[in-house]
Amino acid sequence: MSHSRSSVSREQAEEAVRTLLRWAGDDPSREGLLDTPKRVVNAYGDWFSGYHDDPDAFLRRTFEEVEGYDELIVLRDIPFESHCEHHMAPIIGRAHVGYLPTNKVVGISKLARVVEAFARRLQVQEKLTAQIAHCIEDVLRPRGVGVVIDASHECMTTRGIHKRGVSMVTSQMLGAFRDDASTRNEFLAFIDLHGRR
Repeated sequence: MSHSRSSVSREQAEEAVRTLLRWAGDDPSREGLLDTPKRVVNAYGDWFSGYHDDPDAFLRRTFEEVEGYDELIVLRDIPFESHCEHHMAPIIGRAHVGYLPTNKVVGISKLARVVEAFARRLQVQEKLTAQIAHCIEDVLRPRGVGVVIDASHECMTTRGIHKRGVSMVTSQMLGAFRDDASTRNEFLAFIDLHGRR
């Protein structure tokens, strides 16, 4: 799903930031805040750039000359920053992605780009996990896909319950990762969440 910013001008976005600054109790015309609306809009352009990316496209360039390699491929500890769709607070974590190729593999940087494209949208972690897994499954058609995300949610640490040091782990297992315990266990051993905290 792609979105366009064309219906909202940059000027309107900056004025919305000024409105929030006034609502919070400050004066957007004071010296320290004069450039804040511009900076916030620039930051939003970066944080939410995933709406302009096509994650499927990152996976379409594959390599078939892999000498028959058909074992597990795992890219672990992919750092990401996202924002929760409920409070627009940061979600900061690591994604671990694995798949069992059929007759083609993808460059490992492309797996990281898929994570990044989905992370740079308003998210909930469960949806982010599923989107990454289903994208890989739909484009690469592997025998199985596994995605595990371990992340902290600033909406929980900086507001509300104020609990620090808590992380949430979600997983999505498809194909052989769901159906075959040994494949799933091999993937989980590769990412070794407990041993590397």
